[in-house]
Amino acid sequence: MPYEPREDSFLLRKYVQKYSKGKVLDMGTGSGIQAQEAAEKADFVLAVDIDEKAVDYCEKNIKNEKINFIVSDLFEKVRGKFDLIVFNPPYLPEDEFYDETDKALTGGVNGWELLERFLKKAKNYLNKNGNILIIFSSLTNLKKAKEIMKDYNYKKLEESKLPFEKLYVYLLKITGK
Repeated sequence: MPYEPREDSFLLRKYVQKYSKGKVLDMGTGSGIQAQEAAEKADFVLAVDIDEKAVDYCEKNIKNEKINFIVSDLFEKVRGKFDLIVFNPPYLPEDEFYDETDKALTGGVNGWELLERFLKKAKNYLNKNGNILIIFSSLTNLKKAKEIMKDYNYKKLEESKLPFEKLYVYLLKITGK
């Protein structure tokens, strides 16, 4: 089973429901929860994950003709432009117990490196009035996340307090649009 939906997935899903339309890219699809939600309103959903097992799981368990699942390291095999890009990235910092199997949880040494890689390229895959929905944790470093988002117009949609962290959902648009 890929990354099992948790608080972050359910919080993000609420906004996927609100903003989905046209063509949607679900980056890091995991269990496919966001792709399924997006397909309710979108015309087409491309669901991408670096983990081949996650993609196999989704292809076997999610039957929806609007959704296409592919294995890709971020945008490596993604073509086209989208009205909405959804990303629930691994956002926890690596710790002394980190190993390669933690790819679904850790976003790099500091927790924000994957988000930075994603945002450097994401604008090239957005339609003119497209949106990006992302979620990350206070453990990621909010100040650094805002610095990474500087090339976008962004606004916080929701903040949710959990016992050991806060989750933030942000909506991003390309600057000047």
